[in-house]
Amino acid sequence: MSAIPFQTAKIVELHFLEPVFFASRELSDTYYTEGAIGNYALTYAFGFANSPYRLQGKQTGRPTYKEDFASIKNICYILPASPKNGRITYRFERFNALSDSYWYSMTNNRVATSRKDLPLQRQGKKPNSFRPSNFPQTGRLRMIERGNKFQTLVFGDCQLADYIRVGKFMSKVRVNIIDELPVTALPDGEYQTQYYLNSADLPSNLEAFTFDLISIPPAPIVKNLRFRGAAWKVGETVIPAGLCFCGANNN
Repeated sequence: MSAIPFQTAKIVELHFLEPVFFASRELSDTYYTEGAIGNYALTYAFGFANSPYRLQGKQTGRPTYKEDFASIKNICYILPASPKNGRITYRFERFNALSDSYWYSMTNNRVATSRKDLPLQRQGKKPNSFRPSNFPQTGRLRMIERGNKFQTLVFGDCQLADYIRVGKFMSKVRVNIIDELPVTALPDGEYQTQYYLNSADLPSNLEAFTFDLISIPPAPIVKNLRFRGAAWKVGETVIPAGLCFCGANNN
């Protein structure tokens, strides 16, 4: 039976007061938010860990989740948030970031606003070859509509803010603590969980039978997992034991 690093867990409801956007998937000029909020994003939003707003030098080439979460891995843990009662609504919005200048030209994923600047941006011998900038100028956004409610579990004795901001637009979300329950260890066996799980946080000795996968960065989210192994029980909920940020307990 697995040891329990956390004695209690809070059932937390997230009520979206503004539309929430993450670029979970990009298809042509449409950017889709999937119906899940990753636990790494929530960890930063709740202030459990901090990261510089701008990365510089060697840090720009890789994520720093392991370093950011190293000091809290035995203090708290949070599951990815899933739609409450399985219901979710979206909204679509179109954005247009084209220049208002009298003249502009579409180039390789950028907009040139002055003819005299074009020769400075050319590369190689091709006359229409310009240095690209990875900033989309037009497109559509699929966002989680305001009013949606998501639910997650927060393990550990940690304080939660009444409001947080999540997503690329820092949308406002109200935090409601529904209940706080003890965490009970269960022996090895076959179980199924309805909560969303981060695939990077699962213990290495877990035997997974069936599950659905939501492919979002930085790691896919697992839902409807049926597994064999030790488990933790919170109220009527059962989840795999040994969950840890970045699978640090598996090292």
